[in-house]
Amino acid sequence: MPFISTVAREDAASTSSTKDGYLNPNKIKSGEKVRFALLADEPFMFYELWGHEAADPQKRKPFRFTEDPTPEDIEAKLGDSHVRSLSRDGKGHEPCKIAHAVPVYNYELEKVQILSWTQKTITQDFDGISQLEDYADSMTEVDFFLSRKGEGTDTKYSVQAAPRKKGMTLTIAEEWESVNEVGFDLNELIKGGDPFKPGE
Repeated sequence: MPFISTVAREDAASTSSTKDGYLNPNKIKSGEKVRFALLADEPFMFYELWGHEAADPQKRKPFRFTEDPTPEDIEAKLGDSHVRSLSRDGKGHEPCKIAHAVPVYNYELEKVQILSWTQKTITQDFDGISQLEDYADSMTEVDFFLSRKGEGTDTKYSVQAAPRKKGMTLTIAEEWESVNEVGFDLNELIKGGDPFKPGE
């Protein structure tokens, strides 16, 4: 009997965000890539900043807005229980960033996840690919690879398109249909809810 279980070994080897419903670019290891298929024609765009509990700076969470928030909007959303996080250099608050979220089929995990990002290079790569004649009308009919190189402030992300993996179109459609049958709504991100459990 092995010292480490098969489940734990696979979890440790995974290059993507694992247990939850998110494919997080930050969780991809440098030099590795994740293959996925887009499940929506366009991403959900919002604004995001990070805050932490006033009593515990280690307990961070995102705060999201449908429009670029004013200082008053931010203060109202944080309330008395949370404080806006400081930037890495400690010389001010972390900026509020434009963020995107889109449902994807993660080939490695064989499940639907939400790819959510604020990295400008990811946005630029998707934008460039979507403007190519070969992909302009078929972003949901091809696959993509998201890769990461470097660590910390030297991290670079890139997105590349690839032909759809053979024999996967029906599987992807069935997985997406089963998620939608239970309920799925990216608007829950703004409310701090779970898009996979809308209204809860």
